[in-house]
Amino acid sequence: MNDLLKLEQVETHIGQYHILQGISFQVKKGEVTVLLGRNGAGKTTTLRTIMGLNPASKGNIVFKEELIQSLPTYQIAKKGIGYVPEDQGIFAGLTVEENMKVAMQKENDEASRRMEWILNLFPDLKKFWKKPGGYLSGGQKQMLSIARAYVTENELLLIDEPSKGLAPIMVEKVMESIQQIKNQTTIVLVEQNFMMASTIGDCFYMIDDGRTVSSGTMKQLKEDEEMKRKYLGIA
Repeated sequence: MNDLLKLEQVETHIGQYHILQGISFQVKKGEVTVLLGRNGAGKTTTLRTIMGLNPASKGNIVFKEELIQSLPTYQIAKKGIGYVPEDQGIFAGLTVEENMKVAMQKENDEASRRMEWILNLFPDLKKFWKKPGGYLSGGQKQMLSIARAYVTENELLLIDEPSKGLAPIMVEKVMESIQQIKNQTTIVLVEQNFMMASTIGDCFYMIDDGRTVSSGTMKQLKEDEEMKRKYLGIA
């Protein structure tokens, strides 16, 4: 069994609203699983529910064969799940160096190796090492957010809308970086940019009105014009 993460009929309420109404999917180790669907379908809430930020009201979330849906967020993070939120979630008043140090759970040889690897991948971060996070451009903040999640020994990264609001040249850079990271870490990706999602992803799950409605390989989806039109509005 090589499912790293499994969601089984997960439901989530936010206040009086029933946002997730039956989300089920499996994430295989070493793959990029893409969650797709229109705005408001429930993709971001799915990632937040995995992290315990919006607790599940029903269903099971299994990580490495352990139920995690009742755990607080900090314990879920300690299990080895990193989260890159769509608003990047960096500390604007801290320097790039301080942001990275805060993210490191422990300083050992593996953490040093990861730090060196990610800084080679994102040379802009080295360049602005002593500058506050708020000083960076949108694309550089996205790089810092991804780097912070990677530098800890996470087995799974949840990445939400990494291309959102970025110029096309920065989208290319972020896409290339995630393609390199996927060789080392399993990823669940939420991404509205279909070109980016279809280039990086191995398989997909389609979410509509808080439910999982379809799944398959990214190759199958690329060829399925009807599904793209129905659920993504791509003509």
